[in-house]
Amino acid sequence: MIIYVDMDEVLADTYGAHIEIYNKEFNGELTEELCLGKEVWHMVPDAHQDSVRNHARRRGFFRDLKPVVDSQKILNVLADTYEVYIASAAMQFPNSLEEKSDWLDEHFPFIPWQNRILCGHKHILKGDVLIDDRSYNLTHFDGRSLLFTSPHNVNTTGIERVNTWQEVADKLL
Repeated sequence: MIIYVDMDEVLADTYGAHIEIYNKEFNGELTEELCLGKEVWHMVPDAHQDSVRNHARRRGFFRDLKPVVDSQKILNVLADTYEVYIASAAMQFPNSLEEKSDWLDEHFPFIPWQNRILCGHKHILKGDVLIDDRSYNLTHFDGRSLLFTSPHNVNTTGIERVNTWQEVADKLL
């Protein structure tokens, strides 16, 4: 079985990083609970929206992300069992290419560089499973689509959902 796994919001906590940076820079009090169903930049004053949208363009943003709970442990087992590829739309933020690679080296060293796909559109992927937090990446995938829950997608319906990495393990192992 060939499994593709997205990085942002599936392996790496970008959502939490946006909130943390915003709160630090603007003395904000945002929480994931306050932002449920929305992008973080939708939950800040208009004057701050561009700043939040541009967090991902900053050097170091992707390098300093925290891994999603249990992602390392369970992905390691999946990689021992199946053919696993990391598929990230890194081309949207060109500075992220090196940072994402370095981040994977540190947190997921068992995924070799040959199994890392840094791309744009994910509909080009051919395999059995795609785990992603964005429904638009999943709707055109020919295999099994698993929507990984993130605060921004809690209201998305119509796609098989996994809320945690333990649920991924329960479905695929």
